[in-house]
Amino acid sequence: MDFNTSLVNKLRERAERHRDLTERLNDPAVASDPKQFPEILRERGSLERSARMYARYTGLVGDEEEALAMLAEGSEGEERAYLEECLAAVGEQAQQLEEEIKEALISQPEDERDRVIVEIRAGTGGDEAALFAGDLFRMYTRYIEPKRWKLEVFDARASEVGGFKEITFAVKGAGSWRALRFESGGHRVQRVPATEAQGRIHTSAATVAVLPEPEEAEIEIRESDLKIDTFRSSGPGGQSVNKTSSAVRVTHLPTDTVVSCQDEKSQHKNKAKALRILRSRLLQAEQDRMHAERAATRKSLVGTGDRSQRVRTYNFPQNRVTDHRLGQNFSLEQIVDGRLDALIEALQTAEREARLADL
Repeated sequence: MDFNTSLVNKLRERAERHRDLTERLNDPAVASDPKQFPEILRERGSLERSARMYARYTGLVGDEEEALAMLAEGSEGEERAYLEECLAAVGEQAQQLEEEIKEALISQPEDERDRVIVEIRAGTGGDEAALFAGDLFRMYTRYIEPKRWKLEVFDARASEVGGFKEITFAVKGAGSWRALRFESGGHRVQRVPATEAQGRIHTSAATVAVLPEPEEAEIEIRESDLKIDTFRSSGPGGQSVNKTSSAVRVTHLPTDTVVSCQDEKSQHKNKAKALRILRSRLLQAEQDRMHAERAATRKSLVGTGDRSQRVRTYNFPQNRVTDHRLGQNFSLEQIVDGRLDALIEALQTAEREARLADL
């Protein structure tokens, strides 16, 4: 049975890790730890498929060795034909299993996350950039609604002319992280603004950051590490939204990460939302640190999610959207209407190929 030795070794490592984690879950000290238990359970679940595949692999190896041993003893006639059929069947199953192993090895625990936080900020371009940020929010809303994912706005700073200077929202639903993570980066629009009398095309930009939202137990935040400021919420033009200091600004002192939230009228609710955003930013920073090598490998195809990286251009005069990571054009009408599936599937395929190349 011709099997890639490197794949088998990596599969064995994951199966052994699965066994070790299973043993740890049986430890009462771990089972009662609200931080360790969900982390170990999540990692073990991500390795379940690999453990089953390794068991199938060892079973096929055993079947092949047994058939070869019986042939070596001089089996003839119908028995020999039967053993040769068994070997052929083992070979076919091995080919199928090898492809499944590749898929299992390129999967990562964070792929299965079902909650994300999305931040859209207007960039260069003044009012037109704010309008574009609003267009992006509507595009994602239209993409999310048919999938029945839950969308929750955390914070929004509206522009006087429409659109948003900044908007932050959470999305919850199976597959949301796998799909939306590709949206991180710089988005550029080329079009004639409604206020442009000469019909000249302007270029504006917005940045999108898509962060995985962790469970509360995953990222521990100590109150002593936080600086909490409150202020009055405000709308376009500084108009007061409410008369109490319900808006909250949270500063994480060890990392100097600042999060503001003013969408709710309750100070308590704004603080809770701000902490959810803070946890996501801290988790993303930790993942970037731990997976820097892997991110560098993927950068050439699907990018790292860095806001400084321009990922897409929306060209209205030519009715096309260009994704620069893929080097492909898509229908602008379909994309702004939220029909992103073809584009996202192309990005997922590119990342899959990059991960396979890195095995």
